[in-house]
Amino acid sequence: MEKKINWGILSTAQIGLNKIIPAMQKGKYSNVYAICSRDLKKARAAAEQFGIPKAYGSYEELLEDDDIQAVYIPLPNHLHYEWTVKAMKAGKHVLCEKPLVLSVKEAEKLIALRDSCGVKAGEAFMVASHPQWSGVKRLFKDGTIGTLRTIQGGFCFYTDDPANIRNIKEFGGGAIFDVGCYPLMVSRMILGEEPVRLLVNADIDPRFGTDRSASLIVEFPSCTLSYVTSTQMAPFQHMSFIGTERVIDIPQPFNPPSDEKTRIFVTEGALGYEETSEIVIPPCDHYTLQGDEFSKAILEDTKETVPLENALAMARVYEAVVRSITVHGWADVQ
Repeated sequence: MEKKINWGILSTAQIGLNKIIPAMQKGKYSNVYAICSRDLKKARAAAEQFGIPKAYGSYEELLEDDDIQAVYIPLPNHLHYEWTVKAMKAGKHVLCEKPLVLSVKEAEKLIALRDSCGVKAGEAFMVASHPQWSGVKRLFKDGTIGTLRTIQGGFCFYTDDPANIRNIKEFGGGAIFDVGCYPLMVSRMILGEEPVRLLVNADIDPRFGTDRSASLIVEFPSCTLSYVTSTQMAPFQHMSFIGTERVIDIPQPFNPPSDEKTRIFVTEGALGYEETSEIVIPPCDHYTLQGDEFSKAILEDTKETVPLENALAMARVYEAVVRSITVHGWADVQ
């Protein structure tokens, strides 16, 4: 039997119950060992539902359990930094939901703390674990599309519930932080480059004060990314990488169903789509893969798939986004 890492889930947040726990329980190297909530009844109900051995009535109690080696943090955005710090100081390895931090200063402090504590810490961009993106990387490496000229995409959904954390400004709500980070993340991942400057046209919801939709133009050294993101549009996601010879289209780039095949389309002669090849990726759950990759990094003392340095790079972009919205113009990524 393969050795497994004992995981504690910090809270009964819906993404944990609906996505993370069921997926990690299928993992080869991950064992969901404990769950906590500030309401012990909720923690016990979740533990019973998923067959989790331990339940705690506070976050602190879970972090004090010496049998837990790693924690997953699916808390609201504004609590990510605080509890990542507390978990690392408790000697736990940490995988935290994105965005892990909301500022460059926070990211820099976390990197220093990680190094001093000697733990693993990662940002939970599950897309980095999905094999469709390694497939896209191979296409780029092979020169399939010629010279990349531009990237286009979008990630949108609809909720106007005032109780939803995505609509609460103080909780780090808004479209860009919630789903608008994904087109940026995968573009950085594929290009192996960091953005130079960006321009944001944001529509601010007068009720919530959050960006309910935004259009972004992001300049990289080699090409430009343009995309739309929204928390109040019809559900939509797509990414296209347009080159001098062909186009790569990914119709389900960010949260493809775990029980369905995913597809990458390579098109030549894009006006008529008369010559299109299709690459099929077998069904998989990128949350399972993400948990196992992080667990294996702990077991083998290797680098995290999405380390804290990624959070620092993304934080630089987020700060430029805020500057662009503030000045209604271009902002350098510093």
